[in-house]
Amino acid sequence: MPTVPPASQAARRTAVDVSALLERGRTLATPVLRAAVDRLAPPMDTVAAYHFGWIDAQGRPADGDGGKAVRPALAVLSAEVTGAAPETGVPGAVAVELVHNFSLLHDDLMDGDEQRRHRDTVWKVHGPAQAILVGDALFALANEVLLELGTVEAGRATRRLTRASRALIDGQAQDISYEHRDRVSVEECLEMEGNKTGALLACASSIGAVLGGADERTADALERYGHHLGLAFQAVDDLLGIWGDPESTGKQTWSDLRQRKKSLPVVAALAADGPAATRLGEILAADAKSSDFANFSEEEFAARAALIEEAGGREWTAEEARRQHTIAIEALDLVDMPDRVRDQFTALADFVVVRKR
Repeated sequence: MPTVPPASQAARRTAVDVSALLERGRTLATPVLRAAVDRLAPPMDTVAAYHFGWIDAQGRPADGDGGKAVRPALAVLSAEVTGAAPETGVPGAVAVELVHNFSLLHDDLMDGDEQRRHRDTVWKVHGPAQAILVGDALFALANEVLLELGTVEAGRATRRLTRASRALIDGQAQDISYEHRDRVSVEECLEMEGNKTGALLACASSIGAVLGGADERTADALERYGHHLGLAFQAVDDLLGIWGDPESTGKQTWSDLRQRKKSLPVVAALAADGPAATRLGEILAADAKSSDFANFSEEEFAARAALIEEAGGREWTAEEARRQHTIAIEALDLVDMPDRVRDQFTALADFVVVRKR
């Protein structure tokens, strides 16, 4: 993946144990997250536990892959910006994770995805109705977890979370509508990805600080960091959605092409000049009218991926990930925080653009 950050950031990353940072967020948030999920009425509690990887499809305890845990790591880290203990950010970390997983449950159903984190998705195992209901329940729980704190800071955090949630939903609506259009501009794609991914990462990057009493200027700067980090994150996701290794991503080969997604590599390739872009446009237009699309061979999807790369879509997207990463790091300059915390924010940003899943 050609998204290596500049040498200065790479040097900083070596001084920070990112895996430990991610594990800290997961360890602090998981017990509170489990307690929140336990409030759900049966069978939603069991379905949610399956989704989070805590049990298998038969209800037996499991040690599933719970995801990268970037959002919880950011939430507890942002609390330290204010000098508060990382635990201060835990309710925010849990609330953000609940909203994120609400979106995954619904997205998997809407996109027809049958695999997530190397397991069958909830709608595939428990049916579409349970995927919808459990997603709705997680969304409601997110606000409950914050508002139960009963503080002014909790109210401020909830406002930011609900604003981010609305943007996330807007982004998913845009994403679905773009699948039915022949062409989408690069600007439209970036707006959609800023909503769908950037908004919640922006909230995660600031919510712990808000719970710790940060002023609006500080919270806004941290949100700017998270928003651009989200755009970098999604750019890498778009690369993995076409060229990622299924063993690492847990998804099918060429997964975004199978879903006709207008992701950044596709949109950038179509916007380019040259015969590869022209040929790609013709093929994708024919695909949209094909009744046999679901039965396309691996070779047919590979040919489309090759045209995207030849037209420059792959390299443009990798460069966009690097550009958004740089803007995110620059936003940290607007915040007064301990150097140790700044270095950890930087290391998490570096991790986002070099990951393989």
